[in-house]
Amino acid sequence: MEAVEVAGLRIAYQRVGQGPPLVLFHGAGDDSRSWRQQLEGLSDDFTVFAWDAPGCGQSDDPAPDLSAGELGAITAGFLRAAVPAKPHLLGLSWGSLVVLELYRGYPEIPASLILASAYAGWAGSLPPEEAERRYARVLAEIDQPPETIINAWLPTLFTNKADPAVVAEATRIMADVRPAGMRALLSASGRADYRPVLPTIAIPTLLLYGADDQRSPLNVAHELHRQIPGSKLEVIPDVGHLAPMEAPDAFNTEVRTFLHGIAAA
Repeated sequence: MEAVEVAGLRIAYQRVGQGPPLVLFHGAGDDSRSWRQQLEGLSDDFTVFAWDAPGCGQSDDPAPDLSAGELGAITAGFLRAAVPAKPHLLGLSWGSLVVLELYRGYPEIPASLILASAYAGWAGSLPPEEAERRYARVLAEIDQPPETIINAWLPTLFTNKADPAVVAEATRIMADVRPAGMRALLSASGRADYRPVLPTIAIPTLLLYGADDQRSPLNVAHELHRQIPGSKLEVIPDVGHLAPMEAPDAFNTEVRTFLHGIAAA
């Protein structure tokens, strides 16, 4: 792991490979380890960076009342400190909110966006009652033992066809979640609504979803596709919410094809 200091916080990250920079932003309850198969599988063509978000992995805990704007500033600071040139940004689930917040405040930084299993925020993509239910549920779960959260979440993250070894790997990563980190991330993003940002996106954007995603269903994907000008939507069959872990070869192929297409344009 490498690290940079941003806004008084140590932000840890992994870096492998050589080539154009591709930065990976993990989902809530995860850290950079969840990108193992992308760090291995894409590093032949790209310099792949995977951060530990504030409050996750080996990064410091931010203030519990972290705001969306503060998260965006930390993200921009991390990219300026750790990543050369204009990077391609890939956000998974909650990581897609990090990417959208970054774009909202700093649209000059990224070269392209890949939004995987993404929302425009719960408030921006789900019915109000469902968005509030998810917020209240996470708030109630924060101080519970990790195994309680894991048992509740795992069935919504993978299909029943997922490799048990991959599910076990995700379980080990989720077991290290820190209440302080989850509280800060919920503060920053739990009621986010990025619908106003979507029509302003003016760089190449790939939307990448699993066909059987229970948490970010395909109606969410199609709405983001409709709202983001010129975006491309790709759906991986028979895969759930954590598509990069469940179907890494198919996921990496879509990412590689998209980025090579940008380079050739």
